[in-house]
Amino acid sequence: MESRTQTKTSEEVKMSEEVKTALQKATVEAQGLFEPQIETEMQREDESTEEVKTEPIESTFATSLQRFRHDETNGTTSSGQLPATLTPRSTRKRKREPLNLDVKPTVSPSPAKKRRTPSKYTGPEVFEHLSPLNDTLAPNLICIFVGTNPGIRTAEAGHAYAHPSNMFWKLLHSSGCTPVRLKPEQDVDLPRLYSMGNTNIVSRPSKDAAQLSKAETSAGTPILEMKIRKFRSEAVCIVGKGIWEAIWRWRYKRELRKGDFEYGWQADRERMGVCEGWEGARVFVSSSTSGLSASTKPAEKEAIWKPFGEWVQQRRRERSEADGAPG
Repeated sequence: MESRTQTKTSEEVKMSEEVKTALQKATVEAQGLFEPQIETEMQREDESTEEVKTEPIESTFATSLQRFRHDETNGTTSSGQLPATLTPRSTRKRKREPLNLDVKPTVSPSPAKKRRTPSKYTGPEVFEHLSPLNDTLAPNLICIFVGTNPGIRTAEAGHAYAHPSNMFWKLLHSSGCTPVRLKPEQDVDLPRLYSMGNTNIVSRPSKDAAQLSKAETSAGTPILEMKIRKFRSEAVCIVGKGIWEAIWRWRYKRELRKGDFEYGWQADRERMGVCEGWEGARVFVSSSTSGLSASTKPAEKEAIWKPFGEWVQQRRRERSEADGAPG
């Protein structure tokens, strides 16, 4: 009885292992059947997706190629256009210039200023249509200003130093000869308001002093002396070295040397208008006020004029005090 029971038990164990083995084999077979099928379905889905995506691209590209298919009969493309000829790209390399940091930029020179053509002597007939400038003189003035001759603008205006570039009226004010800056048309008021007057060594007009001859300018000296002798001013202001050179030539029959001249008050022996019973007028030589006179800078001109302006102011005060004193 016991032996039969043990035999049955061993058979059941053997049967259990066979069943277990059969189940494992069935499971493996089942996996082998279903897994390849899943992968195959996934691959089909991927392939179908790729076919959907790439199908229009391949179709478009094929269509583009078809347009440019070469036709050997007439040498054109299927669209009727001549095939484009590609220009071969040059492979030549440009040679690079070495950088030179020390090279300075080239600056083009400024255009040269046009030089003014110097004037030459011109006879009186050229400007005879212009009227001579009238003197503004009166007896017993503090000073008389002596210019060279009237310029064209001055002759046309009929007033002394009328050209805008002339500095006469500006220097008259800055030196103190006048308390305000006057205009050329106020020249007629100089004797009455400020006890000063105007005249010239040559009466005829010209473009500039270069159109006058040396002999003509010097010949104006005795006429000038006569005017000063007649009106007897305290001083004479020669407006420009050139005028004093003309007077010097008339007096001494030679040119003015370098050591013979300096701006300002001249020696007492150089008085003008000397006559019996009158010692004559003192002489002050100032710089030229002409805009054409560039040898002396504006600041230098003001420095030359300043001492004369101070003297004029002083004499005007002294005369005013003397006129107001009880007599």
